[in-house]
Amino acid sequence: MARKFDLVVFDWDGTVMDSTEAIVACIQEAARDLGFEAPHDSVASHVIGLGLNDALQKAIPSLKPEAYPTLVQRYVAHWRAREHEMTLFDGMRELLDELKHRDYRLAVATGKSRAGLDRSMAHGGLSGVFDWTRCADETHSKPHPQMLHDLMERFMVEPGRMVMIGDTTHDSQMAVNAGVPALSVTYGAHPREQLETVATLAIVDSVGELRQWLSEHA
Repeated sequence: MARKFDLVVFDWDGTVMDSTEAIVACIQEAARDLGFEAPHDSVASHVIGLGLNDALQKAIPSLKPEAYPTLVQRYVAHWRAREHEMTLFDGMRELLDELKHRDYRLAVATGKSRAGLDRSMAHGGLSGVFDWTRCADETHSKPHPQMLHDLMERFMVEPGRMVMIGDTTHDSQMAVNAGVPALSVTYGAHPREQLETVATLAIVDSVGELRQWLSEHA
């Protein structure tokens, strides 16, 4: 079967790394630190995937602009205390190894900072697995398409020869904005009914289903 894609792009949190619950908790704890009511789980999880500043502004919109740097500091402090507990989703390492063995180029497009992604990749044992990565503090935040445009330029691939895999509508909308096919996974931050609001090639419920889809269609 002819290969359909040359480049496979992954979101990080909620797609590769099982970190959704921890991110929600850190957003809520940071809000409480500043005397605000913690946003509901659904609100905090909805903003996952955006750049940190954008995410916190949407999660706690009533906060005065001058207070956001303090909120970011509190979030980062809570996250740094937890990030060593994060693990890859079951089967993710095997999926990545299989894609590498099949000579796909692998990349990451994430709302994390560069420093945060580098630490997380090292902790997960994935340093050197991906061919290139783009982070929110290096480009526009999702759903702006710049991360994917940067990857197209880096690897000299056409939009139709790459696929974006993510757990939020921020990921799939970024792909739509870039003219790139997308896959959505339901095991991360956004529920299926939300993911269905953006057109994708497929929506899968587990890493195993993702691996099967890529084996059959990529």
